[in-house]
Amino acid sequence: MAVNGGKGARRRSALAAVAVAVALIAAACAQAPAVKPQAHHVAAPKATLATAPPVGPHGGVNLNVLVVTDGTGAVEAIRQQVATEGIPETVVDLHDPSRPQLTRAFLARSLPTGGKGGNFDGIVLPGDTVAGLSAAEQASLAWYEQKFGVRQVDAYSPPHADTGMVSPPAYSGLLSGSVSVTAAGATAGFSYLNGSFPFSGGPAGQAPFGYLAHPAAGGATPLLNASIPGSPGQATLVWQYDGGGRQQLGIGFGYNYGQAQFRYLAHGIVTWLTRGVNLGDWRNYLDIAYDDMFLGDAQWSIPGHCTPTINCPKSGKVTPTIRMTPADVRYAAQWEQQHHFTIEFLYNGGASQRFAVRGVDSLLVATKPLAKDFYWVNHTWTHAYMGCTQIFSSNGTWKCATSNGQLEWAANLSLINSQIEKNFQWAKREGIPFEPGTVASGEYSGLKLLPQQPVDNPSLVKAMTVDHLKWIVLDASREPNMRPVGVGLGVPRHPIDIGEDVQTLTEEVSEFNWLNDSKADGGSGICTTSTTTQCQKPLSTTTGYSSFIVPSQVQIVYNALINNDPRPFFMHQSNLAGDRIAYPVMDDVLSAYRAVYGPSAPIDNLPTDKIGVIMRNQQLWEQALKAGTITAWVQGNTVTISGPPGTPVPLTVPAGSTTGSAAGPAYGFSYAGERSGFTTLGSKPLTIQLSSAPYPA
Repeated sequence: MAVNGGKGARRRSALAAVAVAVALIAAACAQAPAVKPQAHHVAAPKATLATAPPVGPHGGVNLNVLVVTDGTGAVEAIRQQVATEGIPETVVDLHDPSRPQLTRAFLARSLPTGGKGGNFDGIVLPGDTVAGLSAAEQASLAWYEQKFGVRQVDAYSPPHADTGMVSPPAYSGLLSGSVSVTAAGATAGFSYLNGSFPFSGGPAGQAPFGYLAHPAAGGATPLLNASIPGSPGQATLVWQYDGGGRQQLGIGFGYNYGQAQFRYLAHGIVTWLTRGVNLGDWRNYLDIAYDDMFLGDAQWSIPGHCTPTINCPKSGKVTPTIRMTPADVRYAAQWEQQHHFTIEFLYNGGASQRFAVRGVDSLLVATKPLAKDFYWVNHTWTHAYMGCTQIFSSNGTWKCATSNGQLEWAANLSLINSQIEKNFQWAKREGIPFEPGTVASGEYSGLKLLPQQPVDNPSLVKAMTVDHLKWIVLDASREPNMRPVGVGLGVPRHPIDIGEDVQTLTEEVSEFNWLNDSKADGGSGICTTSTTTQCQKPLSTTTGYSSFIVPSQVQIVYNALINNDPRPFFMHQSNLAGDRIAYPVMDDVLSAYRAVYGPSAPIDNLPTDKIGVIMRNQQLWEQALKAGTITAWVQGNTVTISGPPGTPVPLTVPAGSTTGSAAGPAYGFSYAGERSGFTTLGSKPLTIQLSSAPYPA
């Protein structure tokens, strides 16, 4: 099997990524300052779009959220959620001496007819009282919210009488019980959650600190209640307070963006804030791919502490190749049906021929009747290496060979084209329903790999055109953002840190211990010189996998899943063989998700090519937001969006909304009790008809 920098180096890179992610999660649970997530909304390649239709003075309320921040974790979390969903926002930093004053003129615009138009469809403040706002600014906010019916979120607001709650609260401390959605909460935007769900433990992490209180008579409306620890009763955690012609949302626990508990509620908070009408799109995505289908993966040697054919001494005993069996692929299809989740395979057709006995590959024979049950990505014919010619030193490091100052390449266009096209042709012949226009090179070879290979193989870049490719898979641990590769785009994937060279629990723990333990504890000692990881104590070969490795991987996958992050995850076909060690990770992720999220918000389980489209749309949308080319507002029960033709625009609206007119087709797709999705602007402004007017006329 070809290598790209060495399997051990790649594994350590994945381990480093795991350590960083676990550190971020731990910081979140400790209520550290909000950690900005690794953005998947990245700058798009330049696109030439037509000029936006001119927009004259308009009334109604602009689709733009005003976030007034003092930098504390809760308000910053909501700010980041607004950005993550792709919602336009105006941020006012209370620590900035040159910030704009929140006057009536800032909040609303004057119309030629003498009326007013609202500039913001939601207001986010750090709390119900904000020290950095003057009395005049607070009066302006109150006037604006009363006049336009715009709501206000108080990001962290311990309950008290001024917000309709009984004080002192019924409980203050760690919130270790369950949370339930009230009937009013379901109507207000939290219907995508289960009626009752766990609020801490497992991949959600530690219990957050919070207050639970009861609403005062004639006061607040409970939206989310929580169990009072040590008591059979419940009290309110999140509530709506109507008073003085205004509506405010109170949130009674401390959080930041990194905490799963906030992520659970985040979309509901945004929906409540915007009355379910906003420029933005929210989904919980998960694709788990398995590389090397039909190939065989080298197997870790427990006594040799190495992987034969990759990093074992030449005198080392060669271990058997790991390859799925017919029973393994049948089990995978059965698991999919039971769990309502589709696995993606990256296939190597040439390997199937290599493993055939008397012209018959039993794995292919077993797979063909089940092929329609899986997603399929071209992983090249024989997993050929496509990067620079590598020169290895005695210590295992390498560099690219050069000639006349230019990099030498191990694969030319003829080889790369053959690897891609033969694999497509084989799949078509064998009835494998592959994703057209999508490829994954073996070990990401041919793609730039810093510092040794600073550019993509020019022949791979040309192959993107020759083979009509739109998408090529990237390693998100090295390249977290989508980027151009020739005429196509790279789709980053997150690694799940389960060894590609293991098929049993014992092998996985053995390799983990070797790579992560000090020499004194029987490991390689690599960890003692690492700047990104710390040495671990040896894991038990009988319990270490289930007690440590699985929970750590589940937590990382789960936190990406509930972060509107469409990037796929991946393991290897070897992990579906033997002890089938991949399934506990997938099982626990799905179980944790479905314990919290209800049927209206299923996991969006898409293949790589459709994920590429989503990420591309997100890129172009971010470009449009940065350029300020989109104008959108709601007036009465009509949403109007104007911008350059060809711009993909995300929009979320209540169920029952239609395109063009009341008799038009339903807008978008149903998700979380709403209608949402991207639509492409044409030569005229897009109009959406709502079933009712969210703001006063």
